[in-house]
Amino acid sequence: MKVVILCGGKGTRIRDVNEGLPKPMVPIGNLPIIWHIMNSYANFGYKEFILCLGYKAEIIKTFFLNYQSLTNDFTLDFGNNGEIHFHSKQAFLDWKISFVDTGLETLTGSRVSKIRSHIGDDKNFMLTYGDGLSDVNIPALETFHLSHGKVMTVCGVFPPGRFGELEVNERGEISEFNEKPQTTSGRISGGYFVCQNSIFNYLNDQNDDETLEAEPMRKIAREGEMMMFAHNGFWQCMDTRRDYELLNKLYADNKAYWIK
Repeated sequence: MKVVILCGGKGTRIRDVNEGLPKPMVPIGNLPIIWHIMNSYANFGYKEFILCLGYKAEIIKTFFLNYQSLTNDFTLDFGNNGEIHFHSKQAFLDWKISFVDTGLETLTGSRVSKIRSHIGDDKNFMLTYGDGLSDVNIPALETFHLSHGKVMTVCGVFPPGRFGELEVNERGEISEFNEKPQTTSGRISGGYFVCQNSIFNYLNDQNDDETLEAEPMRKIAREGEMMMFAHNGFWQCMDTRRDYELLNKLYADNKAYWIK
C-alpha cells in the first residue's frame, strides 16, 4: 500500500526552529523528521511513498537525491572519472519515492486531490502529515481499515494537546470530526489515516483552497463512512519549539519510541 505524506506547508508556528527549512526537514538527531516518519512505515514494509511538496520543495528533493553522500562516509576518486566508493555507515535505502509539486499555497485537501494519478487504480492508500511521529502498529491499522470497508480510517490518540477531535459511537463509527476545537475532551486525530480510493469523490480538484480536515472529512463522518483505530501508545506532533526539543531529547536518550 502506498503512503502519501503531506509535506508542503510552511510550518509558521515553529519558524524559530526551522528558519530556512520546510517543516518536514527540521532535524531530529542528525536526520529530518520526514525521514523518521518514512522510516517508521518502511520498518513495517511500506516502502512506496508519495510526497506532496510545496514550500521549499527543492530542499526535500535535494536531501533524498544526495542521501547516500549525506549519510555515509565515502571516497571520491577524481582520478577514476569521479567514482564514489561508499563506506556504508548508513544503510542504503530501498524506498520508492514520488516527489509531487502540489503548489506553494495549496491546502491539504487540494494537495491530496493532486496526487490522484499517482494512486492509480489502488483501492486504498495510507495518508499522514510530515510533522508527527508515533509507534502505531501500521499493519494493524491497515487490517482494521480493510475489515470495515468504509471510506476512511482515522487513528485516534490521546494527545498532549488539542487537534482534530473525534466523536465516536459504540460501534467505532466516527459521527463528527472537529478540527482544533477550543474546549472538548477525548481522543483526537493522530494524523495517521487509511483511505479508500473513493475519498477522491469528496475532494474538489478544481481549486487549491480545500482543507481536508474541514468539509471533506466532516462529510465522510456525517455519512458514517469514517472509523477510528484506537492507539494508546506514543504520539507526538512537532508544532512548537517545545515539541522539537522533546522529540530530540527522546532521540538523544535512546527513547525514540517510533524507531523499531
